[in-house]
Amino acid sequence: MRVVVSAGGTGGHIYPALAIINKIKEREPDSEILYIGTTDRMEATIVPELGYRYVALEIKGLNRHNPFKNINVFKTFIKAYKKAKKEIEAFKPDVVLGIGGYVTLPVVYAAKSLKIKTFIHEQNSIPGLSNKLLNHHADAIGVSLPSSLKYFDAKKTTYTGNPRSEEVIATVPVSKKKYGLSQNKKLVIFVMGSLGSNTINTSMKDILPQFASKDYEVLFVTGKNYFEEYQNLKNIPKNVKIVPYLNDLLGVMKNADLIISRAGASTIAEITTLGLPSILIPSPYVTHNHQEENAKVLEDNGASIVIHEKDLDGKILLEKIDLILNDSSRYDTMVINNKKLGVTDSATKIYEIIKNLIDKK
Repeated sequence: MRVVVSAGGTGGHIYPALAIINKIKEREPDSEILYIGTTDRMEATIVPELGYRYVALEIKGLNRHNPFKNINVFKTFIKAYKKAKKEIEAFKPDVVLGIGGYVTLPVVYAAKSLKIKTFIHEQNSIPGLSNKLLNHHADAIGVSLPSSLKYFDAKKTTYTGNPRSEEVIATVPVSKKKYGLSQNKKLVIFVMGSLGSNTINTSMKDILPQFASKDYEVLFVTGKNYFEEYQNLKNIPKNVKIVPYLNDLLGVMKNADLIISRAGASTIAEITTLGLPSILIPSPYVTHNHQEENAKVLEDNGASIVIHEKDLDGKILLEKIDLILNDSSRYDTMVINNKKLGVTDSATKIYEIIKNLIDKK
């Protein structure tokens, strides 16, 4: 199988793309992969380091604040389209995959112009602009959440789940002892992405002393930007551990009882696959406010409690944690409801869709 994969911008697009690549290589080890990404986003570093052939397109997303700057955006799009078409034509793929981010738009358009089969995947509850535009051009479409189905052509769209799910299941659990935590106490993880959140860190400084009276432990991931602020604090309880970042977060989550987090696509995939109850604080700073919609899907299905950032304070947060951890019936229901939303064989489903597209050529 010869496959072009395009995804870019954030880990929420890139890691699902890599999960699909891993599944293809697992099923067909001799497959050839060409990854097309941007020149200046995180995939430009991550993908080449994994040994995959990488082609970079110079392209920018739409400027929503200054429409006049979109003249240059359009010019870069045309150049990116022409380069993508040239690279795809030379590579001669069986199929082209667009797994999210504005870089996928010229790539899938180019593939369509060459009459090559295409598949796109949407990780969030509300599709990004690229996937909205590609809805009528892709031959097959996958979505991570059932609430996304309404945005796409029903005849060619499948609720596949997020392809990260199989990697989540395969991850080895990390012992709580590694971070000085007890094996016998419940564990609550606070994590707001690799950089952290100013709002959450401000709230945590106020409520840290109140954890001393709780019978659970807290692992607080500050994010790299905020860790130094906690170095000299005197009032950190013994049942609270503070770290800047976790390279093995997913393994730690397997031994956690509750997570307080943002509501990005990868987080949603991880907690639904694990069946891990959560308190979600969606970021209000993302396009189309899609994190709020992601979180709402879980809340509407009884899998999570949502607190909007503007409503966040220490008292509310502590009350919600106690509400979940001290009510075993509610907790067990949240576990079940999360697992109902999770798809544990997503990458396999996507591989089979891709294989079917190729076989129909």
